[in-house]
Amino acid sequence: MLFSHIVVGSNDLEKSRKFYDALFKIVGVQAIDGPKDSLIYIRDNQFFGVKKPIDGQPATYGNGTTIGFNFDSPEQVNEWHQAGINHGGKSVEDPPGVREAGNKKMYLAYLRDPDGNKLCGFYLIS
Repeated sequence: MLFSHIVVGSNDLEKSRKFYDALFKIVGVQAIDGPKDSLIYIRDNQFFGVKKPIDGQPATYGNGTTIGFNFDSPEQVNEWHQAGINHGGKSVEDPPGVREAGNKKMYLAYLRDPDGNKLCGFYLIS
């Protein structure tokens, strides 16, 4: 992984908890207690956080921003994608499947979380 942490904003932490708990359950990661008004998921010295904005303003998503998560197989990407849909997320972009970039093949699936943040399930095929 190339990141240490990513944090997205949320206007409804309980709705976000249900959504992200379902997504990260696929890879055996549970939320840990974080600072007030936040959820933290840690794996391999990296963390993904969800919190109410510190400035008290409403949380909004970044247009053009995508957060990608590595998975061990296309099947795991599909399971993650379905868990997101089942817990308040919305499938976006093309359906889950193989994409090519240069000489690389990737299996991708895209979701928007309940607050509109765009997420990608990623598996590198070759």
